[in-house]
Amino acid sequence: MTQKNLLEDRVVIVTGGGRGLGRSHCLELAAHGATVVVNDIGVSLDGGQADDGPAQEVVDTIRGAGGTAMLGPGSASDWDAMGDVVATTVSTFGRLDAIVNNAGILRDSVIVNLTEQDWDAVLDVHLKGTFTLTRHACAHWRSAHKSGQPVRGRIVNTTSGAGLAGNVGQSAYSAAKAGIIALTQVTAMEGARYGVTANAISPIAATRMTASAGLGTEVSEGWSPLDPENASPVVAWLCSEQSGWFTGQVLRIDGNELIAMEPWRTGRSFVAQSGERLDAAEIDLGMRQALGAFPGGLAALGSPAVSR
Repeated sequence: MTQKNLLEDRVVIVTGGGRGLGRSHCLELAAHGATVVVNDIGVSLDGGQADDGPAQEVVDTIRGAGGTAMLGPGSASDWDAMGDVVATTVSTFGRLDAIVNNAGILRDSVIVNLTEQDWDAVLDVHLKGTFTLTRHACAHWRSAHKSGQPVRGRIVNTTSGAGLAGNVGQSAYSAAKAGIIALTQVTAMEGARYGVTANAISPIAATRMTASAGLGTEVSEGWSPLDPENASPVVAWLCSEQSGWFTGQVLRIDGNELIAMEPWRTGRSFVAQSGERLDAAEIDLGMRQALGAFPGGLAALGSPAVSR
């Protein structure tokens, strides 16, 4: 299969498509033949200073290379705007085949310093923004399915290591990214009945967000393990018809390694000695033993000893 054939005739909406990962995704999708609708209001990292210039530049770049692209205006978290983007995409190109939810902002702070406004802003863009476009796209696909049209819808969401394991100073961001994983799983369950898959990527890449966390944005010449472009081939495959067997998953992208993450699973346990309900008095010892620690310390877990 040639590069152009993978996504030929498929139409994809990408939020946060003006910079970083989103920009790379848009260019990769277009290189594989997709028509790309670029959504990005061009805000600063904390959500201010809107400017659609970056999104327009991506559209112009795709068109300049012989591809097809257009702007999809509005904030990803704006219910009506995302409904309009879906409707306009379908009316303009006659179809919608995939969406890539990538828009996001950061307002990092430890919990005791985090404001309600900052918490709401981060969840609004990341979690609500992912839900809003997903909901409108799924409504379109379900309607198409009911009318007898073949549907091969693809949803690609964006989570992160913070969503998988948390990170100090990123309670809002981590909560939003963890919520996106749960939303992805539910969307996969519900979308299966009308031909829609949903997956999430967790890229390790040098972006504005990593720079704000003090992790740098250095990308070496040639191929670099931190180049945002490393995640984009995965997005292209997830948006293709080829990936129709694959849904409800999180893929971690670390340089040139693609890792299928395992979901929460049953861990170690202990059973109440009485054979009936648990007794609060036995839980401390029971959990220490279940986790490989014993009375007198938690050395087996690599923690300082706890005297009793």
